[in-house]
Amino acid sequence: MNELSDWLPTTNKEVKLRGWEELDVILFSGDAYVDHPAFGPAVIGRILESYGLKVAIVPQPSVHDNLQDFTKLGTPRLFFGVTAGEMDSMVSNYTASKRRRDKDAYTPNGDKGFRPDYASVVYANILKEKYPDIPVLIGGIEASLRRVTHYDYWSDSLKPNILTDSKADLLVYGMGEQPLREIVNLLQKGVPFSSLKTINQTAFLQKKEEKIPKNKNWKDVTINSHEVCLKNKKLFAANFKIIEQESNKITGSRILQNVGDATLVINPPYATMTEKEIDASFDLPFTRLPHPKYNKRGPIPAFEMIKFSINIHRGCFGGCSFCTISAHQGKFIASRSQKSILKEVDKVANMPDFKGYLSDIGGPSANMYKMKG
Repeated sequence: MNELSDWLPTTNKEVKLRGWEELDVILFSGDAYVDHPAFGPAVIGRILESYGLKVAIVPQPSVHDNLQDFTKLGTPRLFFGVTAGEMDSMVSNYTASKRRRDKDAYTPNGDKGFRPDYASVVYANILKEKYPDIPVLIGGIEASLRRVTHYDYWSDSLKPNILTDSKADLLVYGMGEQPLREIVNLLQKGVPFSSLKTINQTAFLQKKEEKIPKNKNWKDVTINSHEVCLKNKKLFAANFKIIEQESNKITGSRILQNVGDATLVINPPYATMTEKEIDASFDLPFTRLPHPKYNKRGPIPAFEMIKFSINIHRGCFGGCSFCTISAHQGKFIASRSQKSILKEVDKVANMPDFKGYLSDIGGPSANMYKMKG
């Protein structure tokens, strides 16, 4: 039987249950909290916990009242982490015909209205307003896919990189384990958050007149500025050609883009996770269940879908224009070991409501296990 303390804390009461006086990191997510390796906020929380940090998560904070969800846990020692959840919040909230969806798959009972539009921007702005001196780090699929000038279907306009609108201090794109390991390592050594400028797979804004931090191992590629993109569709499209080409390289370049009086700096991605690294993520002590606070609110549709499925790799070399997976997880395949997979199969088979079969064993799109990409 699971105890309440088996989940990451979500309230002050749960923090005190663990005997903690101060938190190191507080995460804010647009999704309900499901402690399962298929749910990004849970993975990030567990990864940070494995580094010895005291982590709490505030799932679906209310933005309609006095904003007490953003203050109830106080301030973290290191930083706030913000994600819109497993999907871009606008895709979660609206259909392709721009009508508000009737259901939200990442909320108990499929209830709608618990996630604001442009959630990453909304959450980060609230935190920056309330705690201007505490660093805010954004990540997840919404932040990753909006990291440069991009076309926003919902407003039918070109928006600048999400760092500009969110006022966040740092953006982690793609799978967060590798950059977070280095971020935490440097912060624990006393390096100021504002000096985290040469970590792979991160992006930040700096003043145009400031020198770009040097790294002898990186090549720089400059794409058309946000202002140029607003005036010329073809040059905007040319940006994406460069970004796509860089994503096909084993070693990508650092991408620079001017926006207003600032320069966006996107550091190159890490090398594909090794088997040992990806195993470490999946072998964390997940309960594989939604937080007990949702027990009386109904099932979470997204969890019901993957309850008895096993993810055996990350990444997709497809690069389909309609899909976010290769843009977020990368085009090179990171596969788990058979030992790690079988360990998870045993765990699933021992779940009390297991029906006797696994609904799916595969990757995020098709099964590309061990194909490398």
